[in-house]
Amino acid sequence: PPPPPPPLFFFNVLAPTVIYTSSPPRRSSDLAMIDESVVDACRYLRAHLTGLISFDGEVVPIKLVVAHDGALIAPVMVAMLRSFDIALFMPDEGEDSMQMQVTLEEISEKGERDGVPNGALCDRWRIYHGEPEDVRWARITIDAAKFRGLVFDGIALMRPNPLADIEPKLCRRINAEMRETLTAAVASVAGLDVEDPRLVGVDPLGFDVRGRFDVVRLPADPPIADGEDAVDALEELASTAEEGDAESDAAEQD
Repeated sequence: PPPPPPPLFFFNVLAPTVIYTSSPPRRSSDLAMIDESVVDACRYLRAHLTGLISFDGEVVPIKLVVAHDGALIAPVMVAMLRSFDIALFMPDEGEDSMQMQVTLEEISEKGERDGVPNGALCDRWRIYHGEPEDVRWARITIDAAKFRGLVFDGIALMRPNPLADIEPKLCRRINAEMRETLTAAVASVAGLDVEDPRLVGVDPLGFDVRGRFDVVRLPADPPIADGEDAVDALEELASTAEEGDAESDAAEQD
């Protein structure tokens, strides 16, 4: 039989997103579906910061953080920086995981990019994951990603965080004034009882909370627009846990 035709791609004029599919969209409902698919992929990526990296026939664990411009940051081995064929699997190589073709660029903690010190990006990783085993650092660009039957251009997933300017202040405020709310939200979403949760990141799609052993993702829907939105979203997540406790208490009394 003749080989299948190459996949077509289209550009969604409503958002800077390119998605490779077997056929271009024909209806407005198709555009809505594609937009939803991109958001789902972004949500998934933000929620999976631990995975595997494949290079030169080797597969090893890796932990990431998302920089404010949407790139990924991680400590890496020297061999990874020398490889030209690198893939990420988040969180593993299973069929339901996200698979990404990526490019690594070594960065120095003393350097900067677009006015942002690289040291701040490395410190961001440490805040999320602790001290790294590897001493080299890399900025990781997503070239393309495969997720749930679609192949996305990397630009679609590398979205800058519009809350970056207020993120540090917002994290300090919530950690200082809303610790019980944060604890309840983690219990509601992840079913975990975390003694000393720390909010370490906020973006429109949710919160990153560091627990004792790992980072927990709390999704926000609808997306967060500003600081007050973030507070409201966190309180709503926490209230779900409180409602569940109240229902349990009522059931025990009955």
